[in-house]
Amino acid sequence: MDSSVVENNNQIQHKVFKKIDPFIEILPQLDVHGYTEDTVMTVVNDFIEDNYKLRRKKIVVIHGNGAHILRNKIHKDLKRNKKVKKYYLYNMNIGCTIIELEF
Repeated sequence: MDSSVVENNNQIQHKVFKKIDPFIEILPQLDVHGYTEDTVMTVVNDFIEDNYKLRRKKIVVIHGNGAHILRNKIHKDLKRNKKVKKYYLYNMNIGCTIIELEF
């Protein structure tokens, strides 16, 4: 992220400019922040199933960085999912996993 500092009436304000990637914005997304390792796959599998029925080729799961607990659990279960062709971390934000579905 780019940031800039603006002085205004002897107060310093930090403005953060978020870079938006249009590629990631057009894909269906599921944000799993706040889920536990025990419950995350229920919503991820439902999300995969819904998008499989809609014949969407790529979807995004936003799990965040943190201690990689959610990411590791999701990746472990994606290996066994027959509807998943491949999955990988998004290179612009490693807190996201892109999943390509098998048709």
